[in-house]
Amino acid sequence: MSKRYTLTAALPYTNGPIHIGHLAGVYVPADIYARFKRLKGDDVVFICGSDEHGVPITLKAKKEGVSPQIIVDRYHKIIKDSFKEFGISFDNYSRTSSEIHHQTASSFFKSLSDKGEFIVETSDQLYDSQENQFLADRFVVGTCPKCGNNESYGDQCEACGISHNATDLISPRSAVTGNKPVLKSTKHWYLPLERHQQFLSNWIGNEHKHDWKSNVYGQCMSWINDGLRSRAVTRDLDWGVPVPLNEAKGKVLYVWFDAPIGYISSTKEWAKSNGKDWELYWKDKNTKLIHFIGKDNIVFHCIIFPSMLKAEGSYILPTNVPANEFLNLEGSKLSTSKNWAVWLHEYLIDFPDQQDVLRYVLTATAPETKDNDFTWKDFQSRNNNELVAIFGNFVNRVLVLTHKYYEGKVPDCKMIKSQDLKILDTIKSTFSEIESSLDRFRFREASQHLINLARTGNKYLADQEPWKLIKSDPTRVKVVMNTALQIVASLAVISEPFMPFTSKKLCKILNFKIKPDWNDILSSEKLLMSGHVIEKPSLLFSRIDDDKIQNQISKLIPTKENLINDIVVEAQKESIPFEDFSKMDLRVGTILKAEKIPKANKLLALKVDTGSEIRSVVSGIAMNYSPESVVGVKVVVLCNLKPRLLRGVESQGMILMTKDDKGKPIFVSPDSFHQVLPGSIIH
Repeated sequence: MSKRYTLTAALPYTNGPIHIGHLAGVYVPADIYARFKRLKGDDVVFICGSDEHGVPITLKAKKEGVSPQIIVDRYHKIIKDSFKEFGISFDNYSRTSSEIHHQTASSFFKSLSDKGEFIVETSDQLYDSQENQFLADRFVVGTCPKCGNNESYGDQCEACGISHNATDLISPRSAVTGNKPVLKSTKHWYLPLERHQQFLSNWIGNEHKHDWKSNVYGQCMSWINDGLRSRAVTRDLDWGVPVPLNEAKGKVLYVWFDAPIGYISSTKEWAKSNGKDWELYWKDKNTKLIHFIGKDNIVFHCIIFPSMLKAEGSYILPTNVPANEFLNLEGSKLSTSKNWAVWLHEYLIDFPDQQDVLRYVLTATAPETKDNDFTWKDFQSRNNNELVAIFGNFVNRVLVLTHKYYEGKVPDCKMIKSQDLKILDTIKSTFSEIESSLDRFRFREASQHLINLARTGNKYLADQEPWKLIKSDPTRVKVVMNTALQIVASLAVISEPFMPFTSKKLCKILNFKIKPDWNDILSSEKLLMSGHVIEKPSLLFSRIDDDKIQNQISKLIPTKENLINDIVVEAQKESIPFEDFSKMDLRVGTILKAEKIPKANKLLALKVDTGSEIRSVVSGIAMNYSPESVVGVKVVVLCNLKPRLLRGVESQGMILMTKDDKGKPIFVSPDSFHQVLPGSIIH
């Protein structure tokens, strides 16, 4: 029985094009899932659109001296066209500047307001006197109160991921003028998240403890356990959806109240064009709602938006929110502002008709559970060694031999042997494995099942050697080639979610009048019947040469130099004699136990094996590491530091830490591949 799915992909900001980080984190896995569910015969609506009301857009407009509308029109077209050419199969791609969105967002706000779901408060907010403008979100930067990042925005710190208000920043400054802001009184409408604390704690903490990804669940519970606070849903801006209240003239809806409603308005737009009932996809309990996002949007999709839907009362809640981590580029964090990125629209020009190569590589290296790195050398290697040498090579060998031996007709299959039956069983088991992986949002795993089926085909041909048997045992060769053709036909279907252009090309070569779906593989003995005529083959993939990769690397060099120049390194401290350094007793330790210290949000109490004893060490890492995540980690401990009492716990040493490129503290740790024992001295 088919199921109904509403699938949403995070609305991209129209202040710049799409880059590979966006693709790997959100759009490729979302598209794979949507295509997979359609292949299974499920009722799917796949929704997205341009988010055109963010502060980054107004800042860019100010910088260029143009209207925000010019900015969003420019990038909406680039983004929409790039998605289409790349094969992202949205059922509807809308924009939040549309009339239907303004109506939907206004109506949603009014409904909550009429139900008394908002708190209205007058408070002092940051104000730039020179610009005569209140400073919210990215109009203001300052020091994050949680991690100390000096470039935190007014709505969120990109270093540690915490969401906060602009007034929470330490030493705030205007992003427009650089001036120190003043406080000025203004009235805003707030969503009291604390009212929804119990609901969220049960819904996420109990109902989704085991089916949501650990990174999503962990971040959500950290928020909930720290206590939720009211969030403003209005802003003092002149760009956005006007607040539909007479007493709120000159105010607009906060972009993170406005943007997720864009999923609903885009669905309405699609339903109107296709004669569908949009409410079935947002209000029917039998519909599964799934949000595909990056990890920086977890709080909005798992805490704020569900609270909005719950408060409204008639909407379903998300079934899952499979957020991915971040993708880096050549070892450095992707940055739109610094042009450190591989832009999708440029890739499509530089690598024509090679959309599937990038789709495959981004899937095979997807940052599903931790940040991952994209390199051009790995991109080349995966294309040449996997897509060309394994997938493409197998398909081409089978098709060429079929035309050579049988003039393109699928041969009869008699006297089938156990090794052939094993191959046919492998086809079905591979489909089942991929289905299981995709249902659990393990896209990397699924892509490797796909390539492994092609590997199986190559090995089968190598073992059977039909080119040697053709003269001595032509009947056996017919069986072998028929079996190999069934693998090719299966690859044509199974590759569609991952590599749709390749799938379409292969289906055309196989001369499918009606393309088989997912269920056909599992229910049918064979996809290609004896006597079926296939077209002449053409190569599915082509090798990528070194010079083409070097060109891409060379394009990055000027930006890389700027990134290096932008790094602020603390000045070296005063020189000391070796004797002073030798006074420090630095030893390798292993964390055996960790627990939070009550009423101390930043501190963990650690038990560390230093070789000769087990020491208690207090470390200020609780905001970035859960107790269970550090158990077993090897660390460097300053052992002869004078003991100090911290929150009632004696700390008998200090753990050495540094920070990564996002400002997150990380352990200075011995190489895990070496057998370093606790107590080993650091020289």
